[in-house]
Amino acid sequence: MKTQVAIIGAGPSGLLLGQLLSKAGIDNVILERQTPEYVLGRIRAGVLEQGMVDLLREAGVNERMEQEGLIHEGFELALDDRLEHIDLKTLTGGKTVMVYGQTEVTRDLMEARTAGNGKSFYQTSNVALHDLKTSAPYITFDHNGERHRLDCDYIAGCDGFHGVSRKSIPEGVLTEFERVYPFGWLGLLADTPPVHEELIYARHERGFALCSMRSSTRTRYYVQVPATEKVEDWSDERFWEELRSRLPAEQAAKLVTGPSLEKSIAPLRSFVVEPMQYGHLFLLGDAAHIVPPTGAKGLNLAASDVNTMFRILVKVYREGRTDLLEKYSEVCLRRIWKAERFSWWMTSMLHDFPENDAFTKRMLQTELEYFVGSEAGRKTIAENYVGLPYEDIE
Repeated sequence: MKTQVAIIGAGPSGLLLGQLLSKAGIDNVILERQTPEYVLGRIRAGVLEQGMVDLLREAGVNERMEQEGLIHEGFELALDDRLEHIDLKTLTGGKTVMVYGQTEVTRDLMEARTAGNGKSFYQTSNVALHDLKTSAPYITFDHNGERHRLDCDYIAGCDGFHGVSRKSIPEGVLTEFERVYPFGWLGLLADTPPVHEELIYARHERGFALCSMRSSTRTRYYVQVPATEKVEDWSDERFWEELRSRLPAEQAAKLVTGPSLEKSIAPLRSFVVEPMQYGHLFLLGDAAHIVPPTGAKGLNLAASDVNTMFRILVKVYREGRTDLLEKYSEVCLRRIWKAERFSWWMTSMLHDFPENDAFTKRMLQTELEYFVGSEAGRKTIAENYVGLPYEDIE
């Protein structure tokens, strides 16, 4: 087999890149080690930046999002039993975010790829990348008991933190930056109405809490727990009681509880590799970077990588601008590090760190109060939350 762009990973970043390339007339093949059902079963993010919403519209997969997604013009910070409203739309000159689950984005992209007869191989194994530093890279893989070879011009590694793409880069090429946090998020999904019309990020002496949603009838709640905690030790009743204790009294009284559809604990880490490319292999999304979920940047950063890769490849194939390939890492990393900073800042401000002494805790509290109490500070929070602009590819 031969294609122009081989995409490893059928998560939202791989599917979105494939959809955009197909619409631009650039041939691509997607390889995925899991089943479509497994990919759709992942419970992930649900807050889309303005830039990602616009990119999904450009990809032509926005119809259901426009109908079912919830446009949010702001969010709430719960501090010391009070709510502080961050008015995104006013502070950013009209930008908003869209609450629409990653699972739904993935489903829309899968359906679009099927409708467009895009070639995808699910349940692949023994995937290996070859000749990455040459102009003729190729991939070998097993599918349905047969060995296959896929020749291509470029490889997009969209296969996540544990995928084969980053591991295919020789040792010593990449520099890794990482911070592992001493806590995780215990999340619960339930068919209950949201406690508030907007997201609530709560700072509390017992730990952080987040009130999020997937729709007007399905909610996603989180509470900070130690990294050593086990999900089986948390009954639904214990979770609801803990969440209620971390919310302002008025919101706690409005909380509607119900049986969980899913419970899990997500560890928190910050991670970046430099560079994000090696020869004709390019890393996108979690294969190259991870952020704590506090700032809702993970999926959105993957989308900005897709945007950069797509714009470059269009110019390569239409204008012969192969010189732009060398700029991929540089362009992506400028935005990634700013998003890492915002996610690190939000995490530092809102979570309880066991190792912090009294002085550090008071400094963090004062830092957040300063930002919230300043028009410039609120604007900084808002412009980062809705997402920094994508960089033009020239």
